[in-house]
Amino acid sequence: MRNMKKAGKKMKLTNKAEKKKKLKIRRYMPYYIMFIPVLAYYVIFRYIPLIYAFIISIIKYQPGKGIFNSKFVGFDYYLQFIKSKFFLRLIRNTLAINFLQLTIGFVAPIILALLLNEIGRKRYKKLVQTVTYLPNFISSVVVVSMIVTFLSPSTGLINNIREHLGMERINFLTEPRYFWIIYTLMTIWQTAGYTAIIYLAALTGINSELYEAAKIDGAGRWKQLWYVTLPGISSTIVLMFLMKVGRVLDVGYDTIILMYNPSIYSTADVIGTYVYRRGILNSEYSFGSAVGFFQSIIGLLLVILANKLSKKYTETSLW
Repeated sequence: MRNMKKAGKKMKLTNKAEKKKKLKIRRYMPYYIMFIPVLAYYVIFRYIPLIYAFIISIIKYQPGKGIFNSKFVGFDYYLQFIKSKFFLRLIRNTLAINFLQLTIGFVAPIILALLLNEIGRKRYKKLVQTVTYLPNFISSVVVVSMIVTFLSPSTGLINNIREHLGMERINFLTEPRYFWIIYTLMTIWQTAGYTAIIYLAALTGINSELYEAAKIDGAGRWKQLWYVTLPGISSTIVLMFLMKVGRVLDVGYDTIILMYNPSIYSTADVIGTYVYRRGILNSEYSFGSAVGFFQSIIGLLLVILANKLSKKYTETSLW
């Protein structure tokens, strides 16, 4: 009898749990439907190409033979890339550019958002915000053309100013030492305003009562910024940083290709441009796929590591 009662209670509990699940599914069904296009995008344009890239990277792929008739070579192309004389240079350049992006480039949108948040007049604030995020919609080709024009050694604005101040003209785009800073400043100008929108949205979520309490305690603008504003958007900053870390080995190679030339390969050549030259221009598809897949795996491992550290020390994580 006791066993029968226990079994009956278990049946009731399971039935209740199933009903709750069904209610949750019905309740969140519109959100599941809205998520379907996002899921389809990542499956079709991200995961399936990644699987094909891995398959091509372990065979000697020839378009005429196809995947199944090509020779299996294992991890030969991965070892070939690691042993390449350009490996250390590519890693150094990629990490150096991304380090500048993770320091100067990452902080710039936060500072811009904080400055915009301090503007009292709404019209002026909207004007400044519009002007700052418009460059994000300008094509990379146009942006690079602007950079080439401004930095031209004969007619460029920067060199004209230098000449007016009694300094020599410099061909910035053929000097390897200037490339990293030029690329970083160009990227900040193009993306800072658009990224700042995310932080502005986070700033609107901070309770105004916290600022009032801080004022009562005698906190000025700087202390309010340090003890109220920054902690209020800290979770957003951490999440954005984690997403940046995942792309440490991924630099905007399309923009670099438009800017660089053989004279600045020593600082401008990154993993993406190397893959473009070897994989596309030289038709070494398997080698290019191996390098690209290697880049993706390293990025994934870095995200997992950064996410664990963030979860441990800040209690904020992607999952």
